[in-house]
Amino acid sequence: MKAWLGKGWDMTVRHKYVGLLLFLYRLLWGFFLFRLVDSVVTPILARYPDLHPNANAIPIFLIEAEFRLLRTDLMDSLLWLLAGLLILRMIISPVIDAGLFYSFHHAGEGGGGTRMLAGIRSSWKPVVLLYAAENALILLPALRLIPMAKERFLASGSAGDWLQDLLPYAAGWLVWGFAVHLAFRCMQFGAVSRLGVLRGMSRALGRAVPLLAVSLAMAGIGFAASAAVSAFTVVWSGFAAVVIHQSFHFVRSLLALWTAASQFSVWRELES
Repeated sequence: MKAWLGKGWDMTVRHKYVGLLLFLYRLLWGFFLFRLVDSVVTPILARYPDLHPNANAIPIFLIEAEFRLLRTDLMDSLLWLLAGLLILRMIISPVIDAGLFYSFHHAGEGGGGTRMLAGIRSSWKPVVLLYAAENALILLPALRLIPMAKERFLASGSAGDWLQDLLPYAAGWLVWGFAVHLAFRCMQFGAVSRLGVLRGMSRALGRAVPLLAVSLAMAGIGFAASAAVSAFTVVWSGFAAVVIHQSFHFVRSLLALWTAASQFSVWRELES
């Protein structure tokens, strides 16, 4: 596994400018999403009672906030805009992946540069379709889990019991989403390399164990890095914590790139 992670890191360094692009993409996405939500939440919170409210002030504030959010058209435009942004993200993200995976496939060729644009032009359609199918399959259990969660919430005696009761289902959904994501990523590898979706998937099944091991190892590295940054921002709050937290977006982008490159390194060995 160390060899595959090393190969993935070498490919990540070769695509370091793509990592910078991913960082800017995530940063801009997070900024605009934050500003959008802030434009609705801040005016409501501005009416929160002062530091010494009377007994009825906070309940009245909650009733007013609920009325503005649920009984007026305040949320309509926001929800439509969020839906549009989500659709846009579901198009842009796989388009970037198409160029990246295509560049991975041609990394051994001469020139030394990346082939992102060529990959986007030649492979974006199948990758976008696979991405849409992946998200549909990941969300499929929600058709059953959300109504069940609502029923159990109404019947539960406390929020703690309700959360504990749903924990196995949430863990199962997480495992399902991880498996679907890994399977469709291998199919995307096959699509950009002109092997075909089914052949790319069948080759991945032959190396399911190393693919799973590399993916879990990278997930562990990402979790450890997130925990370290969270601990730092809690213990040393202030400007330094803000800088570290914002800089961590680049680390996350680099880890995502490293994960994809390592997975591709395992998958590509199936071609030999």
